Amino acid sequence: MRFKEPLIATAGQFVMVWVPGVDEFPMSVSYTGDRCGITYQIIGEGTKALAYKKPGEKIGLRGPYGKGFSIRGKKLLFVGGGVGMAPLAPLVEMAAAKGASVDLVLGAKTRGDLLFESRSAVAGARVHLSTDDGSIGFKGLATELAQIVVGKQSYDCMYACGPEKMLAKLLTIATEKGIPMQASLERIIKCGIGICDSCAIDGKHVCRDGPVFSEGDLRRFTELGKSKLDAAGRKIPI
Repeated sequence: MRFKEPLIATAGQFVMVWVPGVDEFPMSVSYTGDRCGITYQIIGEGTKALAYKKPGEKIGLRGPYGKGFSIRGKKLLFVGGGVGMAPLAPLVEMAAAKGASVDLVLGAKTRGDLLFESRSAVAGARVHLSTDDGSIGFKGLATELAQIVVGKQSYDCMYACGPEKMLAKLLTIATEKGIPMQASLERIIKCGIGICDSCAIDGKHVCRDGPVFSEGDLRRFTELGKSKLDAAGRKIPI
């Protein structure tokens, strides 16, 4: 979904999307600049309502919020799992435009779930595909393919977004290879400004201190890939 109004945001930041009469929820900014945009998967009532919106109809946006990614180095590896590719896509374009060598490991459950494959290739990224069912590319998890890719060359930084268990595994890989890492975390966000505590992880707030964290914070998160808070604020296993 693209908007005519410009939004000054960096890759990795998010906006709170309000569908009048339905709900407000966080969405990563998947297109920056004059025609900013979001990319959503229909899951709950809010995203279902978005799917019925027509050009010219209004929704509310507040933000952008949080801390985004920063480009470090010239040889960069991106790992996107499922809809986690949304905040990475504008960063891939930005990095390639600045002359960086970009490899992208793009994973999903099946071929039809892969997001922004062509967009990334057009930007100049070397795209490595993985699907859980083997319908295209490497048969297996994105983390397994990433392990193979980092075994073939060195990288200045790894960027990732996807399921938290995937991020925890990638952190292990990055640590073993000595690769700096930035990852975007997804938690339940209600306020977007660090007040409600619903997105807390080890004393930090994903909405305010993140959603992008560097390897230093990621290594200190004892809850990473293990537990999170549900909508009622109860700690549950991931």
